[in-house]
Amino acid sequence: MPGTWLRWRKSLNRHLGDMADSQPVASAGRYGPADLLPLVALARRFWPLVIGVAAVVVPTLYGVATQNWTTEQGAHGPIVLATALWLFWRRWGEVRSLARPGDTRVAAIAYLIVGPLYMVARIINVIEVEGFMMYGLLLVTAYWLVGWRPLRAMWFPIFYMLFIFPPPDTVVAMVTQPLKIGISQAAINLLYHLGYPIAGSGVMIIIGQYQLLIAAACAGLNSLISLSAIGLFYVYIRHNANWRYAMLLMLAIVPVAILANFIRVLALILITHYLGDEAAQGFLHTFSGITMFLFSVLGIFAVDALASPLRQRLARGSAA
Repeated sequence: MPGTWLRWRKSLNRHLGDMADSQPVASAGRYGPADLLPLVALARRFWPLVIGVAAVVVPTLYGVATQNWTTEQGAHGPIVLATALWLFWRRWGEVRSLARPGDTRVAAIAYLIVGPLYMVARIINVIEVEGFMMYGLLLVTAYWLVGWRPLRAMWFPIFYMLFIFPPPDTVVAMVTQPLKIGISQAAINLLYHLGYPIAGSGVMIIIGQYQLLIAAACAGLNSLISLSAIGLFYVYIRHNANWRYAMLLMLAIVPVAILANFIRVLALILITHYLGDEAAQGFLHTFSGITMFLFSVLGIFAVDALASPLRQRLARGSAA
């Protein structure tokens, strides 16, 4: 029986390698329906595996899409999923020669740990935990089929895919509370010194006759997660060869996102002061969020452009 499973896995690896033979056409950027034919043939050949994976992935991904992707916090999910799948396809042609069946004992132990956690999260409908456990099952299956080395070589697509899942509520509360307080107090201090009738405590702001409460969205967590996903994808595609510069550019994502949301909070306070609470909670609230996110993305591009001399020095240092 173990020999049968081993032959089955080797056959699957051989078919995966054949599927990647079409990679030169795809890597040149000329995708078409013909590029999907090897994948369709693979699914028909190993349909039990496809059915098993689909039975785990489809219900959980549907829950993530309906509960998280329809909100402001998870709107980036479909984009991340599409680009992550493209990255996996793009990288497989480079790492397929590393594929070797993983240790069945290690995979079995991992299944025994992750599987029950997935089932419990599925039963009690904790979509945050369910999503991560489902992804863990996929990674264990991938390890069992192709081994550790291809997974290690594709570390970025694996990490990047995590952004399609919502963060746990405890993490959201832990991160947003200091952000909300810090942004609120900074906005109060700035406007107070500019002569505005403003005061506040914690996340509550009083300006004139109006009272505002800084929510988690305004504190920047939503844009921080979305901007981190988009920024990491940009850095990986553009500067993957220069990893030291890529790490420095990744570190710039967080302050850019916080600064953009600080400006958004200032704008909403001033809109409330001059136009009233209804204006600040209506279209202008949504528009300010979209505008600040756009400026955050442009800010990442600007930091990249301004840091071009540093990138060149790091490249010369690596070459030396």
